[in-house]
Amino acid sequence: MLYDAHGRPLEYVRLAITDRCNLRCFYCMPEEGIKYMPKHELLSYEEMLRLVSILAGLGVRKVRLTGGEPFVRRDLVPFMERLAALPGINDLSLTTNGVLTAPHVPALARMGVKAVNLSLDTLDRQRFFEITRRDELPQVMRTFYALLDAGIQVKINTVVMDGRNIQDLVPLAELSRDLPVEVRFIEEMPFNGGSHVATPESLPWNHRRIRQHLEAHLGDFVPAAQPVGATASEYHIAGHQGRVGIIAAYSRT
Repeated sequence: MLYDAHGRPLEYVRLAITDRCNLRCFYCMPEEGIKYMPKHELLSYEEMLRLVSILAGLGVRKVRLTGGEPFVRRDLVPFMERLAALPGINDLSLTTNGVLTAPHVPALARMGVKAVNLSLDTLDRQRFFEITRRDELPQVMRTFYALLDAGIQVKINTVVMDGRNIQDLVPLAELSRDLPVEVRFIEEMPFNGGSHVATPESLPWNHRRIRQHLEAHLGDFVPAAQPVGATASEYHIAGHQGRVGIIAAYSRT
């Protein structure tokens, strides 16, 4: 069994499948001139399978695949099928931007993927283009509804950006009214073209202001029961099937 510095068992591992992405979100990377890792320096699928097999023998039970964007790496789905079949691994999940994901949703459901985190900062096509520098919102929404239809749990991750998508916060949160989704709002990290602030207190939209803004439009937030060490502070809203979460990514660093 593996334990962290506080004596807690480690049962969860993230695998960064690639550093490449098919979007160019302004707060994450420049539009051009990106220097990716040489492909030969990335772990091969065989190496990752071997690593996870060893970790499973030490008590790891959950694997989340991230990137970059996982689906830009060739043969991802066959790799995931082998990963899901490893003895001891009983929870396989994925973080994706959704652009390339929709055609693979049936395969994800068949292999037992339990949850997908979907990065989505706006429901407006023009603002989506301004944020990501790509016109891909229809493809992302196709993935969103395909995941729900397949019975896969969806968590939307939204970066809150002053002057960019504040008008989208309430419409995004409203998705949780009639759909069993969790919409999580993340403080913007002030680097790589984002807001430049010196302290968490000077962040224009910190976790307190995000909550106040949403409660003013949606009603009181009721804290939800959460496991110890949860990433987000999660809340129920009266009349909503799903939940809303807030991640103090900068304030709590």
